[in-house]
Amino acid sequence: MSKVCDLKKENSQTKSNTRLFEYARNVTSQFGEDGIIEKVLDVINDKNKWCVEFGSWDGRKCSNTYNLIQNKNYSAVLIECNPKKFKELQKTFQANTKVNPINTFVGFEDENCLDAILKKTKIPVDFDLLSIDIDGNDFHVWERVRYYKPKVVVIEFNPTIPNIVEYVQPRDVHVTQGSSILSITKLAKTKGYKLVATTDVNAIFVDSKYFNLFDIDDNSVETIRTDDSYITHIFCGFDGTVFIRGCCEIPWRGISYKESMVQQLPKWAIKRVGDRNIIRRKLGKIFRNLRKKNII
Repeated sequence: MSKVCDLKKENSQTKSNTRLFEYARNVTSQFGEDGIIEKVLDVINDKNKWCVEFGSWDGRKCSNTYNLIQNKNYSAVLIECNPKKFKELQKTFQANTKVNPINTFVGFEDENCLDAILKKTKIPVDFDLLSIDIDGNDFHVWERVRYYKPKVVVIEFNPTIPNIVEYVQPRDVHVTQGSSILSITKLAKTKGYKLVATTDVNAIFVDSKYFNLFDIDDNSVETIRTDDSYITHIFCGFDGTVFIRGCCEIPWRGISYKESMVQQLPKWAIKRVGDRNIIRRKLGKIFRNLRKKNII
């Protein structure tokens, strides 16, 4: 009986920890962010009705803020660096005086960081929502936000990276790799934020002072992010054969990984454990030495 009670308690806690995803729905967002954001802001219930998003595209496509602007009467700073997309952004909100569209690049240097850009606007320091989706330097851009303290941050992570892996892409505007959710969550902690929800590619954080309002017992990455459909696993057999399982493709490219192309040993070197063939052992030693010297 006690085991049954423990199981019910465990299931109840799991549901509580991930229950925000029950509110997922899309207005213009991709993976249910609109509904989750709306619920998170309702739970916080301390709103000044200001939001920020970049890159904003046309202000509607894959937007995490359009619902707030259009249906919740939010004021917004929307930033898009691409001139053509920026014209579309202006067109979308040409009749809305509460939207401040800005055509600029958001980076992590003094002159182009978000702090510097927002200081030219009238947005409050503790605005409600910041949405960061730039397919690469999201980690570095958020790290450089030090003056403003949004209540909620929605930030893109690389969904192909497992929950237990720390990875931060190079701090380089020309690199578009993305960073792991674990590394972004550790950054969030240093900035005073806690993880409350995830979608396929976005992590949602709240200012730590609001965290207790969400009744989440365990907000660890492995508990909150339960979807591993983008993850590809690589492992090897005892004989040296390399296997690929899981997603097995590069998302958004439609290109599958080929197991034959990731083999590290030539066919003659793949052998069962304990194989004592002298010739094969000598060739194997030569092969290892050449690999160490990056000759092959």
